[in-house]
Amino acid sequence: MSAEAGTGRLVAGRYTVTEVLGRGGMGVVWRATDEVLRRPVALKEVVFPTHLSDDEREALRSRTMREARTAARLLHPRVTTLYDVVEEDGRPWLVMEHVDSRSLQEVVQRSGPLPWPTVARIGIDVLDALEAAHAAGIVHRDVKPANVLVGSDCTAHLTDFGIAIATGNPSITTSGAILGSPAYMSPERARGEEPGPAVDLWSLGATLYTAVEGRLAFDRPEPMATLFAVVHEDPEPPRLAGPLAPVLEGLLTRDAAQRWDVARTRTALRRVLDEAGPRPTWSPPPAGAAPAGEARELGGQVERFDADDLRALASVIGTVARDARDQARHLADRHRERRERRAEKQARTVAPRPSPQPAPRPAPPAAPAPRPAQALARRRFKRRWVVVPVLLAVLAVLAAVGGVLALLAAAFGVW
Repeated sequence: MSAEAGTGRLVAGRYTVTEVLGRGGMGVVWRATDEVLRRPVALKEVVFPTHLSDDEREALRSRTMREARTAARLLHPRVTTLYDVVEEDGRPWLVMEHVDSRSLQEVVQRSGPLPWPTVARIGIDVLDALEAAHAAGIVHRDVKPANVLVGSDCTAHLTDFGIAIATGNPSITTSGAILGSPAYMSPERARGEEPGPAVDLWSLGATLYTAVEGRLAFDRPEPMATLFAVVHEDPEPPRLAGPLAPVLEGLLTRDAAQRWDVARTRTALRRVLDEAGPRPTWSPPPAGAAPAGEARELGGQVERFDADDLRALASVIGTVARDARDQARHLADRHRERRERRAEKQARTVAPRPSPQPAPRPAPPAAPAPRPAQALARRRFKRRWVVVPVLLAVLAVLAAVGGVLALLAAAFGVW
């Protein structure tokens, strides 16, 4: 059923479709009316990707029905309640609580980057929803801006547990295929590992990054290139996150064992809000407002990845890692060799070495005998320096005696 042709249709003999609320990677969400209880509901028509085989469609239909019933037991103020799941035209339809809101993806596309205090507040709401889901044994596996609903007061609800999984239950596989939004998939999911609660925390970090920066943490032109970046690279450092930046870094840690958990994330987000202090309350623009700029794709598309593709990706990553290890080993060996050469050179310089006995120095050559003229000049020079001082001394004594006699004559009146 197309979105244009679906208005006015009665689904499962009970829900009347009225208008489209949104479209996502796994179907269309309609506003509908529950004709039995006379209340508004959100009705999600689950549409499987066209590139799935018939066996995969059947397996995914069965899994969606089972996991939707699992998610229906999750009751929390920050989770859109799942009322019912029905089948129509061979496809599952999820009947959910209707929340007067818009998706975070639509808000960012229309408003651009959101203020970091607002994003911190949204983060706490989604974190509360994830904590409740994990406590019930449910891993969402598809946390992204398209699945976060934001009200006019900026309160947030987590919705669409369509590809959620109940931990501990046997899974219904789709021939080894993995469904998800590459820009928000955790590294362990990209490697094909069994998903646990930590995958949702990674996706929360990627979602908050998109909300505060207005762009993807891992923006690549192809899905597999995006997954490679998720597994092997770090996101570009945020420019607008302010004190929210450490939270993003903690959640986007590739090692799941080192990734921030719910408690640490909540403490950090509350500290961010305390640091924000009293500020004017930001609210989303009206639904009919024009986008702030050119609308950008924010990576909400659900893609299908074959197990063979993921194994090939892991092989490429393993090759890169091996090359990096070999290069590091080569550099370490070169460094060790240079260090050993320096140590050997220093040892040769410092260690005492036996030195041969010094050879006797040759006697200095005798000075040539002075010539007769030179000897005569030398004798005259020496004599001059003896006679002149003696004469000067005699003259000085005579002058002194004469001075004394003149003083005595003047005193006795001889003159």
